[in-house]
Amino acid sequence: MQRNISDLQVLKNKWPSAVVARAQVFAFTGGAYKGTTVANLDSLGEGPPERVLIGRTVAYPVDSF
Repeated sequence: MQRNISDLQVLKNKWPSAVVARAQVFAFTGGAYKGTTVANLDSLGEGPPERVLIGRTVAYPVDSF
């Protein structure tokens, strides 16, 4: 049975932090997206609506997914 997850609420509830580092997007999405994919979408203005810089690390609030 195939299940379509249009809303990542289940993953958001299991994530231990309020932000997802770009390098951890693969783990957060269960392998559906890589950090490089999100970086490319970001550069096109089509990525998550919010992002934060923590030092030199780009991260996204969990609620942005």
